[in-house]
Amino acid sequence: MYQPAITGHGVFTPTQVITNDELVVAFNAYAERWNAEHAEAIAAGEAEPMGPSSSDFILNASGIEQRFVMDKDGVLDPARMYPRLPARPDEAPGIMAEMALDAAQKALAMAGRSGTDIDLIICAASNHERAYPAIAIEIQQLLGAGGFAFDMNVACSSATFGIQAASDMIRAGSARAALVVCPEICSGHLEWRDRDCHFIFGDVATAVLIEPSEAAKGPRFDILSTRCATQFSNNIRNNDGFLRRTHDQMEDRRDMQFMQNGRKVFKEVLPLVSSHIAAHLHAEGWEADDLKRLWLHQANKTMNDFIGRKVLGRTPEPEEQPNILQDYANTSSAGSIIAFSKHSDDLTEGDRGVICSFGAGYSVGSVLIERRARPPANPQ
Repeated sequence: MYQPAITGHGVFTPTQVITNDELVVAFNAYAERWNAEHAEAIAAGEAEPMGPSSSDFILNASGIEQRFVMDKDGVLDPARMYPRLPARPDEAPGIMAEMALDAAQKALAMAGRSGTDIDLIICAASNHERAYPAIAIEIQQLLGAGGFAFDMNVACSSATFGIQAASDMIRAGSARAALVVCPEICSGHLEWRDRDCHFIFGDVATAVLIEPSEAAKGPRFDILSTRCATQFSNNIRNNDGFLRRTHDQMEDRRDMQFMQNGRKVFKEVLPLVSSHIAAHLHAEGWEADDLKRLWLHQANKTMNDFIGRKVLGRTPEPEEQPNILQDYANTSSAGSIIAFSKHSDDLTEGDRGVICSFGAGYSVGSVLIERRARPPANPQ
């Protein structure tokens, strides 16, 4: 049995940014157009007028200040309100594969590895740009990696579920070096015309490299334990799929994009996640005071603040529970990994932390890690 460790990590960030103010201007222009087009129905009491959004509303509801996207112009066009990401020829690399490749190369560079060292790739994301061939296999080809690759979808928990799967295979010896990549084009499945959710998501890609700890060439984070759980719920749902498209090709199907019952999600997910982390810590003999850092799923600042208080038994210090939500918005499975990647270099030998993601399913995954700043006894 081998001890799995995170030896490298990387983040791909799109170059285009949409601030709350920019988004509000576009949404309110769309709302005005919609109200004008439905003026008669509104006057007859057959339809409710669409209310405006505001930057204060977005910030108070979520803690989000901006988001990175793959295409800004399409989202901010009031006559369109979704990104322009045309389909590519079959022989051209896919968008998700290109995003993941950038993040993966950064993770490999950090670990002193190359694509040929990799024999397992898991593409873990909440939405995939095609059904098959797997995005992971395309990434495998672009990297020049060997072994095998597959896609995984557990919505916002995809990264931690992917880390558990990769860690188990490293531990068992069925893989020697694994990449878990999370390319998330969340802007493509968000309904930007819905005031209740139009501000939530952004685009990004992350990667973590997992190897046996003794094979590391430098500092790493030993993965001491992983735990995943699921519980069925319709409160976060996306019905997009080939059956829906086949039978309802010409309809504007609102349920084929991100939908959620936010109040129920808050009520049900918060205790689920808090108890999950607490039980995981207890099972491994860890105390809350052992934790130097919590890298939580970046969905909503209020949710993270609640979970942090429940887990630690007090209000976390900002450095104990870093948020990247204000800059990146909700990036689905990638959020906790962005937080980890950008807020982990300062940890020292023996420092402990938890990576936790949660979302649709419901699903929740937690990864207990410990910093190893000193090189292994026999580095490979």
